[in-house]
Amino acid sequence: MKSVLFLHMQFFNLHTHKFTNDAAALELVNQYPWEFDDTIPQYSIGIHPWYINEERLASDLNCIEEKLQLKQCLALGECGLDKRIEVPMALQIDVFEKQIAFAEKYQKPLVLHLVAAFDELLEIKKRLKISVPIIIHGFSKNEQVARQLIANGFYLSFGKYLLQNPEMKEVFQSIPNDRFFLETDTIEATLEEVYTLAAEYKGMTLAEMKAQVEENWLAVFDGVDL
Repeated sequence: MKSVLFLHMQFFNLHTHKFTNDAAALELVNQYPWEFDDTIPQYSIGIHPWYINEERLASDLNCIEEKLQLKQCLALGECGLDKRIEVPMALQIDVFEKQIAFAEKYQKPLVLHLVAAFDELLEIKKRLKISVPIIIHGFSKNEQVARQLIANGFYLSFGKYLLQNPEMKEVFQSIPNDRFFLETDTIEATLEEVYTLAAEYKGMTLAEMKAQVEENWLAVFDGVDL
């Protein structure tokens, strides 16, 4: 059923903050609980570590759990950890782990924002025995970090840095074809531009790249009813 759905779509956008309503794409639109828009057809929802607000935390978490039970909510995120902000790491981890528990309860994939906290993420994944797929969006690190994450079962999503940093070419080429996604996040470039460059780097046609991302989508999101 989901394969049939995908025949009508050319692209899958793993992570975007801008709903374009493009009929040629399935857009996983990032939503925050405190500004939720119920007109967006498919979305992820989560508490970004930048925007943790302890006074609002209980209501934010309640909203996330409520939305995760809806078929329109395909994933939990973006959530995660960021060592380069002033929010205390202990608080970040607490909020992150509460969201992981929801993802496990409702069996929805996790879309992560992760900055300088790879060791912490690996420890949490092992300790909590996370079973749902985990996708690190906006990947921008080197091949060594990518290999470590892939070896630990993560998926990596590429967009802005793939377009802006030529050094990401070799990193992207090193990623197994069944372990990546593509996204626009907040950039002005189109998703087709991201796909086109990704296809060039992988030595694929655009059609082959679409087919590969579709296959990856089905592997990660096939348990999510549409």
